[in-house]
Amino acid sequence: MANPTVLVETSPAREREKGREKGSDFSELSRRIADAGLLRRRPLYYTVRFGAVALALAGGVAAFLVLGDSWSQLLVAVALAVVFGQLGLAAHDLAHRQVFTRRRPSEAGGLLVANLLLGMSYGWWMNKHTRHHANPNHEEKDPDVSPDILVWSRRQASKAQGLPRFIGKHQAALFFPLLTLEGLNLSFNSFKALRSPSMKRPVLEGALLVAHFVLYFGGLFTLLSPGKALAFIAVHQALFGIYLGSVFAPNHKGMPMIEEGTRLDFLRRQVLTSRNVRGGWFVDAFMGGLNYQIEHHLFPSMPTPALGRAQAITERYCAELGVPYHQTGLLASHREALRHMRSVGEPLRAAR
Repeated sequence: MANPTVLVETSPAREREKGREKGSDFSELSRRIADAGLLRRRPLYYTVRFGAVALALAGGVAAFLVLGDSWSQLLVAVALAVVFGQLGLAAHDLAHRQVFTRRRPSEAGGLLVANLLLGMSYGWWMNKHTRHHANPNHEEKDPDVSPDILVWSRRQASKAQGLPRFIGKHQAALFFPLLTLEGLNLSFNSFKALRSPSMKRPVLEGALLVAHFVLYFGGLFTLLSPGKALAFIAVHQALFGIYLGSVFAPNHKGMPMIEEGTRLDFLRRQVLTSRNVRGGWFVDAFMGGLNYQIEHHLFPSMPTPALGRAQAITERYCAELGVPYHQTGLLASHREALRHMRSVGEPLRAAR
Protein backbone atom coordinates (compact mmCIF):
# COMPACT_ATOMS: atom_id res chain seq x y z
CA MET A 1 0.00 0.00 0.00
CA ALA A 2 1.42 3.39 -1.00
CA ASN A 3 -1.51 5.75 -0.73
CA PRO A 4 -0.79 9.49 -0.93
CA THR A 5 -4.39 10.45 -0.23
CA VAL A 6 -5.92 11.71 2.99
CA LEU A 7 -7.12 9.05 5.40
CA VAL A 8 -10.82 8.83 6.13
CA GLU A 9 -12.12 7.81 9.51
CA THR A 10 -12.08 4.12 10.23
CA SER A 11 -13.17 2.12 13.25
CA PRO A 12 -11.06 -0.59 14.85
CA ALA A 13 -12.23 -4.10 14.21
CA ARG A 14 -14.61 -5.24 16.94
CA GLU A 15 -14.43 -8.90 16.28
CA ARG A 16 -11.67 -10.74 18.12
CA GLU A 17 -10.58 -14.26 17.44
CA LYS A 18 -12.03 -16.79 19.85
CA GLY A 19 -10.30 -16.80 23.21
CA ARG A 20 -8.69 -13.35 22.87
CA GLU A 21 -9.32 -11.02 25.77
CA LYS A 22 -11.18 -7.80 25.10
CA GLY A 23 -9.07 -4.70 24.71
CA SER A 24 -7.46 -2.53 22.09
CA ASP A 25 -5.81 -4.07 19.06
CA PHE A 26 -2.53 -2.50 20.14
CA SER A 27 -2.64 -4.09 23.60
CA GLU A 28 -2.66 -7.56 22.04
CA LEU A 29 0.30 -6.71 19.81
CA SER A 30 2.10 -5.21 22.79
CA ARG A 31 1.61 -8.43 24.72
CA ARG A 32 3.11 -10.49 21.89
CA ILE A 33 6.09 -8.15 21.62
CA ALA A 34 6.70 -8.23 25.37
CA ASP A 35 6.41 -12.04 25.46
CA ALA A 36 9.14 -12.18 22.81
CA GLY A 37 11.45 -10.14 25.07
CA LEU A 38 11.93 -7.40 22.50
CA LEU A 39 11.67 -4.44 24.87
CA ARG A 40 14.69 -5.27 27.05
CA ARG A 41 17.74 -3.02 26.80
CA ARG A 42 20.77 -4.04 24.72
CA PRO A 43 23.79 -2.42 26.42
CA LEU A 44 26.38 -4.46 24.50
CA TYR A 45 24.92 -3.47 21.13
CA TYR A 46 24.92 0.23 21.97
CA THR A 47 28.40 0.05 23.48
CA VAL A 48 29.77 -1.39 20.24
CA ARG A 49 27.73 0.89 17.97
CA PHE A 50 28.44 4.14 19.81
CA GLY A 51 32.06 3.12 20.27
CA ALA A 52 32.42 2.63 16.50
CA VAL A 53 30.89 6.06 15.82
CA ALA A 54 33.20 7.66 18.41
CA LEU A 55 36.23 6.03 16.77
CA ALA A 56 35.08 7.22 13.35
CA LEU A 57 34.70 10.76 14.68
CA ALA A 58 38.14 10.64 16.30
CA GLY A 59 39.61 9.28 13.07
CA GLY A 60 38.04 12.09 11.06
CA VAL A 61 39.41 14.74 13.43
CA ALA A 62 42.85 13.11 13.36
CA ALA A 63 42.85 13.04 9.55
CA PHE A 64 41.81 16.70 9.51
CA LEU A 65 44.75 17.65 11.75
CA VAL A 66 47.27 15.57 9.79
CA LEU A 67 46.28 16.77 6.30
CA GLY A 68 46.55 20.45 7.13
CA ASP A 69 45.81 23.15 4.55
CA SER A 70 45.05 20.79 1.67
CA TRP A 71 42.18 20.26 -0.76
CA SER A 72 42.28 16.62 0.36
CA GLN A 73 40.30 17.89 3.35
CA LEU A 74 37.18 17.67 1.17
CA LEU A 75 37.45 13.87 1.50
CA VAL A 76 37.44 14.34 5.27
CA ALA A 77 34.34 16.52 4.87
CA VAL A 78 32.58 13.67 3.04
CA ALA A 79 33.54 11.14 5.73
CA LEU A 80 32.48 13.45 8.56
CA ALA A 81 29.10 14.02 6.89
CA VAL A 82 28.44 10.29 7.30
CA VAL A 83 29.73 10.37 10.89
CA PHE A 84 27.47 13.33 11.70
CA GLY A 85 24.54 11.40 10.25
CA GLN A 86 25.34 8.48 12.56
CA LEU A 87 25.61 10.89 15.49
CA GLY A 88 22.14 12.15 14.63
CA LEU A 89 20.84 8.58 14.74
CA ALA A 90 22.57 8.06 18.09
CA ALA A 91 20.92 11.20 19.48
CA HIS A 92 17.57 9.88 18.22
CA ASP A 93 17.97 6.58 20.08
CA LEU A 94 19.05 8.35 23.25
CA ALA A 95 16.04 10.65 23.07
CA HIS A 96 13.68 7.67 22.84
CA ARG A 97 15.34 5.97 25.84
CA GLN A 98 16.31 3.02 23.72
CA VAL A 99 19.76 3.08 25.32
CA PHE A 100 19.00 3.92 28.97
CA THR A 101 15.74 3.39 30.82
CA ARG A 102 16.27 6.43 33.07
CA ARG A 103 15.66 10.01 31.98
CA ARG A 104 18.83 11.64 33.30
CA PRO A 105 21.45 9.55 31.48
CA SER A 106 19.33 9.73 28.32
CA GLU A 107 19.19 13.52 28.50
CA ALA A 108 22.89 13.84 29.37
CA GLY A 109 23.83 11.68 26.40
CA GLY A 110 21.41 13.53 24.15
CA LEU A 111 22.78 16.95 25.11
CA LEU A 112 26.35 15.78 24.55
CA VAL A 113 25.69 14.23 21.14
CA ALA A 114 23.08 16.66 19.77
CA ASN A 115 24.21 20.03 21.14
CA LEU A 116 27.96 19.68 21.53
CA LEU A 117 28.84 17.30 18.70
CA LEU A 118 26.13 18.15 16.12
CA GLY A 119 25.20 21.74 16.88
CA MET A 120 21.48 20.91 17.22
CA SER A 121 19.31 21.61 20.26
CA TYR A 122 18.29 18.40 22.00
CA GLY A 123 15.38 20.09 23.81
CA TRP A 124 13.98 21.73 20.67
CA TRP A 125 14.27 18.55 18.63
CA MET A 126 12.72 16.42 21.41
CA ASN A 127 9.69 18.69 21.58
CA LYS A 128 9.21 18.59 17.81
CA HIS A 129 9.82 14.86 17.49
CA THR A 130 7.47 13.98 20.36
CA ARG A 131 4.65 15.86 18.62
CA HIS A 132 5.46 14.02 15.40
CA HIS A 133 5.22 10.61 17.09
CA ALA A 134 1.89 11.49 18.70
CA ASN A 135 0.28 12.48 15.39
CA PRO A 136 2.31 11.32 12.38
CA ASN A 137 1.29 12.89 9.06
CA HIS A 138 -1.47 14.90 10.75
CA GLU A 139 -1.97 18.06 8.72
CA GLU A 140 -2.47 20.25 11.79
CA LYS A 141 -0.49 18.50 14.55
CA ASP A 142 2.63 16.96 13.01
CA PRO A 143 5.40 19.60 12.76
CA ASP A 144 7.22 17.45 10.19
CA VAL A 145 4.47 18.09 7.64
CA SER A 146 3.81 21.73 8.39
CA PRO A 147 3.85 23.80 5.18
CA ASP A 148 6.83 25.97 6.13
CA ILE A 149 8.54 25.58 2.75
CA LEU A 150 7.10 22.40 1.20
CA VAL A 151 3.45 21.33 1.04
CA TRP A 152 2.39 17.79 1.89
CA SER A 153 -1.27 17.69 0.88
CA ARG A 154 -3.51 19.34 -1.68
CA ARG A 155 -5.33 21.09 1.14
CA GLN A 156 -2.04 22.71 2.18
CA ALA A 157 -1.25 23.53 -1.45
CA SER A 158 -4.60 25.29 -1.88
CA LYS A 159 -3.79 27.57 1.08
CA ALA A 160 -0.07 28.09 0.33
CA GLN A 161 1.25 31.62 0.01
CA GLY A 162 4.69 33.15 -0.43
CA LEU A 163 7.68 30.80 -0.45
CA PRO A 164 5.73 27.52 -0.01
CA ARG A 165 3.53 28.45 -2.96
CA PHE A 166 6.55 29.25 -5.14
CA ILE A 167 8.59 26.17 -4.19
CA GLY A 168 5.58 23.85 -4.03
CA LYS A 169 5.13 24.02 -7.80
CA HIS A 170 8.40 22.14 -8.34
CA GLN A 171 9.06 20.72 -4.89
CA ALA A 172 9.76 17.17 -6.08
CA ALA A 173 12.64 18.40 -8.26
CA LEU A 174 13.85 20.77 -5.55
CA PHE A 175 13.62 18.31 -2.64
CA PHE A 176 17.18 16.95 -2.66
CA PRO A 177 18.78 20.34 -3.44
CA LEU A 178 16.88 21.77 -0.46
CA LEU A 179 18.17 18.95 1.74
CA THR A 180 21.69 20.34 1.34
CA LEU A 181 20.55 23.14 3.69
CA GLU A 182 18.94 20.86 6.29
CA GLY A 183 21.94 20.70 8.62
CA LEU A 184 22.17 24.50 8.71
CA ASN A 185 18.38 24.70 9.12
CA LEU A 186 18.51 22.47 12.22
CA SER A 187 21.19 24.65 13.78
CA PHE A 188 19.35 27.88 12.92
CA ASN A 189 16.11 26.61 14.48
CA SER A 190 18.04 25.37 17.51
CA PHE A 191 19.37 28.84 18.28
CA LYS A 192 15.97 30.35 17.53
CA ALA A 193 14.30 27.95 20.00
CA LEU A 194 16.50 29.07 22.90
CA ARG A 195 14.07 31.96 23.48
CA SER A 196 11.05 29.63 23.52
CA PRO A 197 9.28 29.23 26.91
CA SER A 198 9.15 25.48 26.25
CA MET A 199 12.96 25.22 26.43
CA LYS A 200 13.86 23.74 29.83
CA ARG A 201 17.60 24.51 29.88
CA PRO A 202 18.21 27.41 27.50
CA VAL A 203 21.48 28.51 29.12
CA LEU A 204 23.02 25.04 29.13
CA GLU A 205 21.82 24.23 25.63
CA GLY A 206 22.95 27.60 24.32
CA ALA A 207 26.40 27.21 25.87
CA LEU A 208 26.83 23.78 24.30
CA LEU A 209 25.71 25.06 20.90
CA VAL A 210 28.15 27.95 21.07
CA ALA A 211 30.94 25.57 22.13
CA HIS A 212 30.19 23.38 19.10
CA PHE A 213 30.46 26.21 16.60
CA VAL A 214 33.51 27.74 18.26
CA LEU A 215 35.28 24.40 17.84
CA TYR A 216 33.85 23.79 14.36
CA PHE A 217 34.54 27.17 12.76
CA GLY A 218 37.61 27.83 14.89
CA GLY A 219 39.26 24.61 13.80
CA LEU A 220 38.41 25.10 10.14
CA PHE A 221 39.52 28.69 9.80
CA THR A 222 42.63 28.17 11.93
CA LEU A 223 43.96 25.22 9.96
CA LEU A 224 42.60 25.96 6.47
CA SER A 225 42.71 28.96 4.20
CA PRO A 226 39.37 30.82 3.98
CA GLY A 227 38.56 29.33 0.57
CA LYS A 228 39.26 25.75 1.66
CA ALA A 229 37.40 26.26 4.93
CA LEU A 230 34.29 27.50 3.11
CA ALA A 231 34.52 24.61 0.64
CA PHE A 232 34.81 22.16 3.55
CA ILE A 233 31.71 23.64 5.21
CA ALA A 234 29.73 23.52 1.96
CA VAL A 235 30.58 19.86 1.26
CA HIS A 236 30.19 18.71 4.85
CA GLN A 237 26.89 20.45 5.58
CA ALA A 238 25.36 19.64 2.19
CA LEU A 239 26.09 15.92 2.42
CA PHE A 240 25.08 15.82 6.08
CA GLY A 241 21.70 17.32 5.18
CA ILE A 242 21.20 14.90 2.29
CA TYR A 243 22.08 11.97 4.55
CA LEU A 244 19.54 13.04 7.18
CA GLY A 245 16.87 13.58 4.55
CA SER A 246 17.59 10.21 2.95
CA VAL A 247 17.05 8.56 6.34
CA PHE A 248 13.91 10.38 7.44
CA ALA A 249 12.05 11.11 4.19
CA PRO A 250 11.27 7.45 3.28
CA ASN A 251 9.51 6.88 6.59
CA HIS A 252 6.31 8.92 6.12
CA LYS A 253 6.52 11.07 3.00
CA GLY A 254 4.02 9.83 0.45
CA MET A 255 1.99 7.91 3.01
CA PRO A 256 -1.60 8.94 3.81
CA MET A 257 -2.20 12.25 5.55
CA ILE A 258 -4.65 12.67 8.42
CA GLU A 259 -7.13 15.53 8.43
CA GLU A 260 -8.33 17.29 11.56
CA GLY A 261 -11.34 15.42 13.00
CA THR A 262 -10.32 11.99 11.71
CA ARG A 263 -10.44 9.40 14.48
CA LEU A 264 -8.05 6.46 14.38
CA ASP A 265 -6.93 4.14 17.14
CA PHE A 266 -3.24 4.16 18.09
CA LEU A 267 -2.24 1.11 16.06
CA ARG A 268 -3.86 2.27 12.82
CA ARG A 269 -2.67 5.84 13.24
CA GLN A 270 0.93 4.63 13.42
CA VAL A 271 0.81 1.80 10.87
CA LEU A 272 -1.19 3.49 8.11
CA THR A 273 1.00 6.60 8.04
CA SER A 274 4.38 4.82 8.17
CA ARG A 275 6.47 2.93 5.65
CA ASN A 276 9.12 0.28 6.24
CA VAL A 277 12.20 0.06 4.00
CA ARG A 278 13.74 -3.28 3.08
CA GLY A 279 17.39 -3.74 2.21
CA GLY A 280 19.27 -6.01 4.61
CA TRP A 281 22.20 -5.10 6.83
CA PHE A 282 23.33 -2.11 4.74
CA VAL A 283 19.98 -0.33 4.98
CA ASP A 284 19.77 -1.26 8.69
CA ALA A 285 23.14 0.44 9.29
CA PHE A 286 22.52 3.37 6.93
CA MET A 287 19.15 4.21 8.47
CA GLY A 288 20.03 3.23 12.03
CA GLY A 289 17.01 0.95 12.33
CA LEU A 290 14.55 3.66 11.25
CA ASN A 291 13.83 1.56 8.18
CA TYR A 292 11.59 -0.38 10.61
CA GLN A 293 9.52 2.78 10.95
CA ILE A 294 6.22 1.06 11.68
CA GLU A 295 7.64 -0.88 14.61
CA HIS A 296 9.56 2.16 15.83
CA HIS A 297 6.37 4.22 15.93
CA LEU A 298 4.47 1.50 17.72
CA PHE A 299 7.27 0.91 20.25
CA PRO A 300 9.49 4.04 20.32
CA SER A 301 11.67 2.81 23.19
CA MET A 302 12.43 -0.55 21.56
CA PRO A 303 16.20 -0.97 21.03
CA THR A 304 17.29 -0.96 17.41
CA PRO A 305 18.48 -4.60 17.20
CA ALA A 306 15.03 -5.86 18.27
CA LEU A 307 13.14 -4.09 15.49
CA GLY A 308 13.78 -6.79 12.88
CA ARG A 309 12.11 -9.49 14.96
CA ALA A 310 9.31 -7.10 15.90
CA GLN A 311 8.70 -6.47 12.21
CA ALA A 312 7.77 -10.09 11.52
CA ILE A 313 5.39 -10.19 14.51
CA THR A 314 3.78 -6.87 13.60
CA GLU A 315 3.29 -7.71 9.93
CA ARG A 316 1.60 -11.02 10.80
CA TYR A 317 -0.64 -9.32 13.33
CA CYS A 318 -1.68 -6.59 10.89
CA ALA A 319 -2.56 -9.32 8.37
CA GLU A 320 -4.81 -10.92 11.02
CA LEU A 321 -6.61 -7.59 11.50
CA GLY A 322 -6.72 -6.71 7.82
CA VAL A 323 -4.71 -3.53 8.44
CA PRO A 324 -2.60 -2.51 5.39
CA TYR A 325 1.12 -2.79 6.15
CA HIS A 326 3.46 -1.17 3.65
CA GLN A 327 7.15 -1.85 3.06
CA THR A 328 9.31 -1.38 0.01
CA GLY A 329 12.91 -0.91 -1.10
CA LEU A 330 15.00 2.19 -0.42
CA LEU A 331 14.91 3.59 -3.96
CA ALA A 332 11.22 2.74 -4.34
CA SER A 333 10.46 4.57 -1.08
CA HIS A 334 12.05 7.73 -2.45
CA ARG A 335 10.13 7.35 -5.71
CA GLU A 336 6.88 7.11 -3.78
CA ALA A 337 7.73 10.16 -1.69
CA LEU A 338 8.73 12.26 -4.72
CA ARG A 339 5.68 11.12 -6.69
CA HIS A 340 3.47 12.25 -3.81
CA MET A 341 5.24 15.61 -3.59
CA ARG A 342 4.73 16.17 -7.30
CA SER A 343 1.08 15.16 -7.05
CA VAL A 344 0.18 17.52 -4.20
CA GLY A 345 1.95 20.38 -5.99
CA GLU A 346 -0.21 19.94 -9.09
CA PRO A 347 -2.83 22.57 -8.08
CA LEU A 348 -0.05 25.14 -7.75
CA ARG A 349 1.31 24.37 -11.21
CA ALA A 350 -2.21 24.45 -12.68
CA ALA A 351 -2.85 27.88 -11.16
CA ARG A 352 -0.08 29.55 -13.23
